Amino acid sequence: MHANPELSFAETRTAGVVADDLKRLGFEVTTGVGRTGVVGVLANGEGPRVFLRADFDALPVREQTGLDYASNATGTDPDGRQVPVMHACGHDMHVTCLLGALDLLAAARRSWSGTIVAVFQPAEEIGAGAQAMVDDGLFATAGTPDIVLGQHVAPLPTGMIGCHPGPALAATDALRVRMFGRGAHGSRPEMAIDPVVMAAATVLRLQTVVSREIAGGDTAVVTVGALNAGTKDNVIPDEAELKLNIRTYTPEVRTTVLDSVTRIVNAEAAASGAPRAPEITPLDTFPVLVNDPAAVQRTMGALAAHFGEHAIVDHGPATGSKDCGILASASGAPLCYWFFGGADPAVYAAAEKNGTLGSDIPSNHSPHFAPLINPTIDIGVQAMTIAALSWLTPR
Repeated sequence: MHANPELSFAETRTAGVVADDLKRLGFEVTTGVGRTGVVGVLANGEGPRVFLRADFDALPVREQTGLDYASNATGTDPDGRQVPVMHACGHDMHVTCLLGALDLLAAARRSWSGTIVAVFQPAEEIGAGAQAMVDDGLFATAGTPDIVLGQHVAPLPTGMIGCHPGPALAATDALRVRMFGRGAHGSRPEMAIDPVVMAAATVLRLQTVVSREIAGGDTAVVTVGALNAGTKDNVIPDEAELKLNIRTYTPEVRTTVLDSVTRIVNAEAAASGAPRAPEITPLDTFPVLVNDPAAVQRTMGALAAHFGEHAIVDHGPATGSKDCGILASASGAPLCYWFFGGADPAVYAAAEKNGTLGSDIPSNHSPHFAPLINPTIDIGVQAMTIAALSWLTPR
């Protein structure tokens, strides 16, 4: 799975592998849900309908882990460019752990009753896959869940499981900004309206949105992840493009940040004498992920009984974003979404002692992100299995 990653809504090989395994386990399988999503249903008598979710798309990242199963794959991004592809967020681990849990649960049907719905979701990285599955009749196909369960590998020590009740992951707004100037020869800047300078000034001014317009007790992140302009050193181009990523928790802060970004972009263009107003285009959007407190208490209680109280932590809200919550909010079901560690505990402890966690422990989306195979998979399989059993009716 790791050596054959696929970009969002292009996960055809992955979907085929998943569908074949679900059929082997005796699940009723539906493919092509939300374009490339796969749904497996295992009905086993009366009882709750439990949704178990894993995402399976990868990222346009060139892998640098040095693993013997490292990805050399490429794909075509939404802009039509050929890009390297890597499971830099660990979604291959999510698929593997869910398939392992389903194997155990299918083999233990005499010990539980209810219905398991395995949701293998595409396009999480662009915030579109969960909604696409809902819009494509997920609940008509698989029924309405009584609980939605999901997990994500993280740069925590293996054996640690983190879950926060309430708003646990931030909302995301990704924007593309095109800023327009007037091109000219690099030797005659007086003939140009330089969009490179315009864009650079905008990037710097955007850093003041969080530091000067958001209260200290609120949370927001504004990141400019891409700045593209020009093709040659002696040619001033006609335009520049920025790509922004914004994270917030509340509608009020989100509105403030988006309004501030719009104001700054337009003001910098006007200050530069731009011949036309910038274009601001929304790209990806994720809602806030909210864990149901009662569902967290029940699920984490079961995991604590299995792994030990020491293994379960409340890590607080995080500024990452996931669209798994749409499966719950669209159906009215409670959600419990947790993180499980994939880092070598000894290496993590040494980095923590030295104050070098940021540099020594690669995080999700890093080209060096490589969760340990063992015991990470074992723990992920056990966690999803125990979580599912805590909601299914015992026999």
